[in-house]
Amino acid sequence: MGRIGATELLLILAIALLLFGPSKLADMGKGLGEGLKNFKKGLNPDDEDKKPPPPPAPSPPPAQKTEPQPKPPEPPPSPEANKGT
Repeated sequence: MGRIGATELLLILAIALLLFGPSKLADMGKGLGEGLKNFKKGLNPDDEDKKPPPPPAPSPPPAQKTEPQPKPPEPPPSPEANKGT
């Protein structure tokens, strides 16, 4: 038995596409890629120790408290306004 050629690979992919549909096939590919990535990480755990830790996220500036502005004093009623009563 020989290796899988381009024609056989295309035939397998076409059948998989018909069976699962494009969205499910994309999800399966994503899961397979993540699985291989985690597998490779598991084989070399020393690589994680050599990497420097990520820099800390910048903290947001403290919120400035704004005090309510005092209301300007109301002018006293004019003497003319009291004459009518």
